[in-house]
Amino acid sequence: MRVMESMHLKGVIGRLKESSSERVLRKSFFNRHKAVIVSSVASMCALMMIGAHAAIAATPSVSPASTGSFYAQPFEKQPTVPSLSALGRKLFFDAGLSASGRLACASCHDPAHAYGPPNALVVQLGGADMKLPGVRAVPSLRYLQAVQPFTEHFHEDDGDDGVDQGPAGGHDWDGRADSTHEQAKVPLLSPFEMANADAAAVVAKVRRAAYADEFRNAFGAHLFDDDARAFNAVLWALEVFQQEPAEFYPYSSKYDAVLRGKAKLTEQEARGLQWFNDPRKGNCASCHISTIRQGAFPAFSDFGFLALGVPRNPAIPANRDPNYFDLGLCGPYRTDFLDRSEYCGRFRTPSLRNVATRRVFFHNGMFTSLEQVLQFYVTRDTQAAKWYPRGRDGQPERYNDLPAAVRGNVEVGAPYDRKAGQAPALSDAEIRDVIAFLGTLTDGYQP
Repeated sequence: MRVMESMHLKGVIGRLKESSSERVLRKSFFNRHKAVIVSSVASMCALMMIGAHAAIAATPSVSPASTGSFYAQPFEKQPTVPSLSALGRKLFFDAGLSASGRLACASCHDPAHAYGPPNALVVQLGGADMKLPGVRAVPSLRYLQAVQPFTEHFHEDDGDDGVDQGPAGGHDWDGRADSTHEQAKVPLLSPFEMANADAAAVVAKVRRAAYADEFRNAFGAHLFDDDARAFNAVLWALEVFQQEPAEFYPYSSKYDAVLRGKAKLTEQEARGLQWFNDPRKGNCASCHISTIRQGAFPAFSDFGFLALGVPRNPAIPANRDPNYFDLGLCGPYRTDFLDRSEYCGRFRTPSLRNVATRRVFFHNGMFTSLEQVLQFYVTRDTQAAKWYPRGRDGQPERYNDLPAAVRGNVEVGAPYDRKAGQAPALSDAEIRDVIAFLGTLTDGYQP
């Protein structure tokens, strides 16, 4: 797979060097995922597991799909990786799987937009009548192939493994799905997305689809006799499709060409990378890893969780209720940490690959340009009135998208370590440099 190609490049191309201070500050992307079996590999291993079950699964009278490992479902036939991927692609682009008949996975995760949103809407519309707004901005599905299952306590094994770096991993903004197949359930069953009542409703649509016989050919003639098992087949197909390297982790940006020694950054792009990496300036690389680590090309995220204090976005309909707060790790959509106030306001760090193609940013889509994002990073606390409305006391109500009781969770490390009256960590010219560098992370670069 192309994700491993940098293994062969080791020693052939020069790695971008990290300073000792960066090593102290960084959270290693590769080490964070080293112990994790990438979903595509897990899927291939699971195929072998199914082969072992084939003898006892030769008849339709098999045990319910709810028992045992997800990958150990005793289907009648052993599906191949190509067949799973082909079925997953058909599911991904099928608007008929939604209650409205008008919303496919690809409607919000458009391949022409790096599998992110195709428009500038803060939240997308869905539901049975396509009029129900979502609650969060749609993230890209690219470069998630190495996201580990959620862990509350991440320890690196690079010489500093005694330090608990806190929550990391999982899919969705709050990390509540441990795998791609678990994540696939969310839009299929969400009332403000594809709005299926339950798994059986999804299976009923697949059973009627033009490709239903392809599912039977892949999994067995009696697949649709058991809704739970058939639903798992649907999720598995979607999972395998989302591991297609050319689609979901092509590593085809200019920056990848630079890492391969096939291109060079311009002077402005190189300065931008310098400010991006410098812990005294942008300090972006402390979370958005930018260097090759033990042979792996960077995903530009450590997939950890931070509370950044992004201003409340009045364009989200749910925010019209002053008592409503989207608190990420501690709810309301993730429910296992509802009583963990120290996690409130934390959202998973997204990959910055293809970030220049986006039109809304952060979990609440508050900003609409990279310039706004970077200006917020460096002036959040030096010019708070620029970002937050004034409260009754006439002062900016900092971090107003969080209840007052948990505003202490907001990140205060660089570049957020400046106070009112101090110069921001990046000048306007340096911000333009960083934006030029971020443009090199867009896939599809042609030298």
